[in-house]
Amino acid sequence: MHKTDLEKYNNNWYKHSNLTRSFLLSALWYMVNALFINSYFLIPSSIKKALLKICGAKIGKNVTLKPNINIKYPWNLEIGDNVWLGEGLWIDNLGKVKIGDNSCLSQGSMLLSGSHDYKKVNFDLIVKDIILEEGVWIGAKSVVCGGVTCHSHSVLSVNSVATKSLDAYSIYQGNPAHLVRRREITI
Repeated sequence: MHKTDLEKYNNNWYKHSNLTRSFLLSALWYMVNALFINSYFLIPSSIKKALLKICGAKIGKNVTLKPNINIKYPWNLEIGDNVWLGEGLWIDNLGKVKIGDNSCLSQGSMLLSGSHDYKKVNFDLIVKDIILEEGVWIGAKSVVCGGVTCHSHSVLSVNSVATKSLDAYSIYQGNPAHLVRRREITI
């Protein structure tokens, strides 16, 4: 057994942006996020999408962004077409986050691509990408952890935590999320 010693914590290896990104862009993003994206003001999705694109996000057509969404780094975000991002969503995208077409992330859900290694004395930072394929539904107050792929049309039920990848056309619930049933495919 060992004790965690946060005095030894060092994440200098992690660069939240590549060398072409400047401190000024990061500072600009923090202000834009606070004023326009992570805000309860009723700002049209078209304006939010334009600001996200200016700051490096890849955004598809017909994306709905509700109020009070928090996005850590837009340059690590890719959103497909016809996506709904619910109120209070938190995208902590230290790693890349890709959200496929026709996906829905409900109110208060979280995508957490960063964590820490509790087994190490210095509590090392761990960064893993998240992929949500086409037609995924992340229920309200649910969490998707780093390294997880939610395969096509998988569902993570309300208040559940995905620590492992979800099979296509399947419904998961709980903490940690477990398979409840396979979805019927209807066209």
